[in-house]
Amino acid sequence: MPRGKSPVSSGLSEAASTPHYVGHRERARERFKTNGGDSLQDYELLELLLHIILPQRDTKGLAKDLIAKFGSFSEVLGAAPNRLTEVKGLGETSITHIKVVQAVAQRYGRDQIATELPVLGAWSQLLDYCRSQMAFEKVEQFRVLFLDKKNRLIADEVQQVGTVDHTPVYPREVIRRSLELSATALILVHNHPSGDPAPSSADVRMTREITDIAKPLGITVHDHIVIGKSGHASLRALKLL
Repeated sequence: MPRGKSPVSSGLSEAASTPHYVGHRERARERFKTNGGDSLQDYELLELLLHIILPQRDTKGLAKDLIAKFGSFSEVLGAAPNRLTEVKGLGETSITHIKVVQAVAQRYGRDQIATELPVLGAWSQLLDYCRSQMAFEKVEQFRVLFLDKKNRLIADEVQQVGTVDHTPVYPREVIRRSLELSATALILVHNHPSGDPAPSSADVRMTREITDIAKPLGITVHDHIVIGKSGHASLRALKLL
């Protein structure tokens, strides 16, 4: 043993050089490994993610700041880059990494429904996907899921992007695109940035107009789903379609 050093002093020195947050992070990681992500609070899961992006940082405080500002883990991922720059501790590179994670989550969700299985048989996965894509957008989007005769996904396309409370929708353009793709069924989806998924009278009118044009052409409108932060609404379930 080197002169002047004892096991006690050496151990104290090593402990002093270990960042204080390492123990907390390891405990969160072990809980994740044992019980999965549902065992972690939003800030803990975000902390683990930020540790991958910023490995030399204590990310607990940053994770809590982000949750406090945006509300939830999903809302942090969905936040616009210019809003993320308002949080101290995030730079251009780390913000890009956060948006990459969002894109990965969205791609995974899309692939869950883009299989040989009929979309109508994977309804919960479809709703999860739509929520990940649209629930935290700051402006309205109108997208269409185009299906084949076996109700398998042909394409998922954003048809229009609007304002915070309105999206212009052109029913004949929706049908034209359906014919181009040889789609025989549609699922319409749009979001309400206000958070309330209750369909408006304009939503109902637009849906019925698309349905009326589609039906003589042999195209079925299965549903129109409205996505909000607080949940979703199905016009078919509400008997509005």
